Amino acid sequence: MILVADSGSSKADWIIIKDDAERIEFSTKGINPFFSNEKEICKVLSGYEEVQKYNSKIKEVHFFGAGCSSPDKREIVSNGLSKVFSKAFINVEDGVLGAVYATCGNSKGFTCVLGTGSNIAFFDGEQAHYGVHGIGYILGDEGSGAYFGRKIITAYMYGLMPQSLKKAFEANYQIDKETIIENIYQKPSPNIYLAAFSRFMYKHRDDKLIQSILFDGFEEFAKVHILRQAHYQAYPCHFVGSIAYFFQDVLAQVCSEHKIKLGKVIASPINGLTEFILNKDIDKL
Repeated sequence: MILVADSGSSKADWIIIKDDAERIEFSTKGINPFFSNEKEICKVLSGYEEVQKYNSKIKEVHFFGAGCSSPDKREIVSNGLSKVFSKAFINVEDGVLGAVYATCGNSKGFTCVLGTGSNIAFFDGEQAHYGVHGIGYILGDEGSGAYFGRKIITAYMYGLMPQSLKKAFEANYQIDKETIIENIYQKPSPNIYLAAFSRFMYKHRDDKLIQSILFDGFEEFAKVHILRQAHYQAYPCHFVGSIAYFFQDVLAQVCSEHKIKLGKVIASPINGLTEFILNKDIDKL
């Protein structure tokens, strides 16, 4: 049996491929080594029937996750997974690489991740090339769920929301300065807390303020991460993640205005990633 996983900070998608080719799909809380240690990874997985039923039968685990860009962070995840899947070969890679495999396959192109956080990579057909991006929700993550959550909270706190939107916001959330300070500066996973406000933005996506926030955020991502690539117009630019997928109308508008060749826009890479792994020589990954 083979287990393939794609994890952001908020949610992880998993597919078990049984020996008879049957697939079992499930989702868990996200696993990010910047916010989860080995013990917490085990705890996350222990509550799922799919894991408990098949963990001893799984021979390969291919995990692609946010925060797994350095050897020490990959080791945290690998050690945690090894304790759960004790008989399996464990392969841990950066989540952006999983998005690249799911979108580019074996073709050249750019892959952008717009989920809880944001990132970009260029795939030359053989290797993925990363820049200086992916510096987190405090310093970067332009166009991400955390970025937009920050924008919508500040719009509310600074009194910038139109009255109708403000009433809708207050009907959904009990928020004051103390609550925000506690969730952002004292509780764990503030990026996930911020990204959760994207649901409100989707529900009220026709509001002019939200349309403006979305356009400005995607444009900032484009200017900082895509337009600075010397050959960005030569290859398709794919997008992966819930933010890209659910707000793709605004994203497409930004790409059109900057002559970015919009490629695939998918909510999750798990299916495309699984197909790539099953059809690829694992030793070459």
